[in-house]
Amino acid sequence: MILYYSNNFKSGLKVLFEKQPCYIESVEFVKPGKGQTFSRVKLRKIINNQLVEKTFRSTDFLYSANVVDVLLTYIYHDKDFWYFMNHKNFDQLSLDKEIIKNNNQWLIEQNKYIITLWNEKPISIIMHNFVKLKVTHIISKFKSNFIMNTKHMKLCQLSTGATIKVPLFIQIGDIIKVDTRTGEYNSRVSK
Repeated sequence: MILYYSNNFKSGLKVLFEKQPCYIESVEFVKPGKGQTFSRVKLRKIINNQLVEKTFRSTDFLYSANVVDVLLTYIYHDKDFWYFMNHKNFDQLSLDKEIIKNNNQWLIEQNKYIITLWNEKPISIIMHNFVKLKVTHIISKFKSNFIMNTKHMKLCQLSTGATIKVPLFIQIGDIIKVDTRTGEYNSRVSK
């Protein structure tokens, strides 16, 4: 493992902090009038996305994390796992529900995703911000309802099984763009 002293910290560096892989979001070097220089560092834990702010003296250090991002193709899922394939060597990698979380409703077969590995084990998946999905079923229409605040919206089911609210003009067979960060309708895609 490589040892990084605080004066070598830079944004994007992947390190071990509290026995977890993190990447450094920002570093601010401070040289006070008296005393030793120090660094204010913002670290993002890769596994749970928690932001940590920490001050390091110039003699403090962190070890490098064996973290690698790989581009893999989603191929299928079974009851418990989602399977991805590396096209360079055709190795398959499985991710469980703990890593996929609620992202399973936005996974599209044959699309490529970045999987983060720590010591050759998957720890996270980076989703596309937007996906284009086909409307397969209209579930219900809402009329103007001030209590639910769903004026002029209806529920529909998408090709991945996800259910979202869409405008009334959306029909079965339409392709729509969905924001995976919020799970909300963004726009209709022209054919």
